[in-house]
Amino acid sequence: MQNLHNLWQQLYPHSETNILIEFISELEVYKSIINLQPLNDFWYKDAVVYSLYVDLFNGTFDGLIDKLDYLEELGINCLWLLPVLDSPMKDAGFDVRDFRKIRKSLLGDNVSNNNSEKLFENFIKEAHKRNFKIIFDLPLNHCSDEHQWFKNSKDDKNNEFRNYFIWNKDDKKYSEARVIFKGIEQSNWTKFGDEYYFHRFFEFQPDLNYRNPKLLLEMTRTLLFWLKSGVDGFRADAIPYLWKETGTDCENLDGTHLILKFMKAVLDYVRPNVLFLAEACQKPQEVVKYFGNADECNAAYHFPLMPMIYKAIASQNKNPIQSILDKKNTPEISEKSQWFLFLRCHDELSLEEVYVNENDRKYIYDNFCHNPKWDFRNGEGISARLSELMGFHPDKILLAYSIILTLPGTPIIYYGDEFAKANDDEYYNEQIKITGKNDTRFLVRGKIDWNDVEKSLKDETTISNKIFFELKRMINMRNVSSVFGRGSIEWIDVKNDSILAYYRIYENEKVLVLNNLSSKQQSFSIDSVGSFLLKGYGFVWRFY
Repeated sequence: MQNLHNLWQQLYPHSETNILIEFISELEVYKSIINLQPLNDFWYKDAVVYSLYVDLFNGTFDGLIDKLDYLEELGINCLWLLPVLDSPMKDAGFDVRDFRKIRKSLLGDNVSNNNSEKLFENFIKEAHKRNFKIIFDLPLNHCSDEHQWFKNSKDDKNNEFRNYFIWNKDDKKYSEARVIFKGIEQSNWTKFGDEYYFHRFFEFQPDLNYRNPKLLLEMTRTLLFWLKSGVDGFRADAIPYLWKETGTDCENLDGTHLILKFMKAVLDYVRPNVLFLAEACQKPQEVVKYFGNADECNAAYHFPLMPMIYKAIASQNKNPIQSILDKKNTPEISEKSQWFLFLRCHDELSLEEVYVNENDRKYIYDNFCHNPKWDFRNGEGISARLSELMGFHPDKILLAYSIILTLPGTPIIYYGDEFAKANDDEYYNEQIKITGKNDTRFLVRGKIDWNDVEKSLKDETTISNKIFFELKRMINMRNVSSVFGRGSIEWIDVKNDSILAYYRIYENEKVLVLNNLSSKQQSFSIDSVGSFLLKGYGFVWRFY
C-alpha cells in the first residue's frame, strides 16, 4: 500500500490523496471477497500461446470450447484472447465501447446483460479444466468514440468526463508525437465543435487522459473487474503512449512506467503472478524498461526479432538473428522476466524504423511483399499471413517455427497459421465497407471454415496436413522440457553462415538446435559432437 502512495505522489504531486485512500480501502475489501489463489511462479515461461479472435476462430465462446480439444492436441497451453469487449468493431475490437462488457455476439443467442459475465466465466472454467491459461486483451491507451465517457466528454466542456480525454483549442499541442498510422490518418488531432481531441491511432479511438487520477483508478478497477472472472493475465495494448508531455514525442515517458507500476502493484496484491504483458513496439533497449525492477510488466514482445527472422531466411544467413539477440542490441533480462516471440500476429509484419533501419526495411519489404496490395503504412509493414509470406513453401514455414520454438522466450502461434491459412480478401473487402478505412491488416484476419480445414488435415498431400502435424510434433517436444522457456543460449559457430546453431541449457537439460537457413543441402561438423548433413531449410533438435 505504501508503494501505491509513493507512485501516486510521483504521478500526481498536487492531487489530494483522499480518492487514493478510498481506492485502497476498496481494494482490501475486494481482495478478501474474491480470495484468488496465487498462480505458479513464472508459469508463462513454459507456455505455448495461441492467439485468436473468438468470433473469427469459431463464432462464440461455446464454439471456442468446442475447439479446445483441437488446441490441446496441437500442444497449446495458453490462449491469448484478442479483444472480446463491447465494441463497434471499427478496429477489430481495439475500439472499446464498454470496458466491463463482453460483446454479445460472442456469447450466443440467449445472452442477456444478467448472464453475460457468467457465460464468459464458464468458458474460463472449461479452459482451466484442460490446464489452459487465459490471457485477456485490454487496450489501455484509448477507447471507442462511442464509449459513454467520450459521449459525455463531448456533451459539455464542464462535464467531469471532459478530463477523461485530451482536448485542446487547436491541433498544435504534442506536435513532436508521430502519426502512427501513417498513410491512414493525417493527424493526431480531430476537431469536434470548437476544440480538438487527441488520438494516437484512428480518429474514432480518443486517447485516455492519465493525467486525470480518476481515470487511472477507473482503468485499474477494470483490471480488477476481469481478474475476478479467472483470467490469468492481461495483454496491455499500446502502452508506450499512455503518458503525454509537451516537448516530447509522447512515447516511453516516465509517467507511463509509473502508471504500469501502479497497476501491477494492484494486480500483485490481489493475485500474485498474474501476467502483465507489454505490447511496446520499440527497440529492445527501450522495451526492457517495461520490466522495471520486476515491478512492472512480467513479459514483453520482442518485436525486432520477428523481421530479422524473415531477413535471415531471405538472405540465407544467420547474422540478422544473432545480431539482434546480441547483448548490445537485446540487453540481458532478469530470470523473472520473459520475451514473447512470434512470426505473425493480428497486425502487419511491422517494418517501422523504430526497430529496423532503412536498408533492412527495404530488403525485407522487397523479399516478402509479393503483392502491392499487402502494403501497410506506405512501406512500413506487410499485411500477409505466414503462409503467404513464405510462398506456401512448407519447409520454409516449418524452419521458421523451429527457430521461434527454440530461441529464448515464449512462442506465440497466430490462429490459422498452424495449417497455413491464407490471406482473406473477402474479409478485407467486407471490413473496408464497414469501417471506411483501407486497413490492409484485415487481410491477415478472417474466419476459419472448419469443414474445409478438417478435410485438408485428413489429406496427407496438402500443405495444411504437413504443417499441422509437424508443428504439433515440435510443440509437444518443446512441452516436455523446461529448457526452451527458461534456459540460456550458447551460440555455436560451424564456419557456415547458413547454419543457425546453438545449445539451449537449463539446469541438467541440454538441447542442440541446428537450423539450415539455406535452400540447399549443407554439411558441417561440430567439435566433440560429429558431422551433420541438413537438407535445404532443414532443422534438427537433439536432446542430451
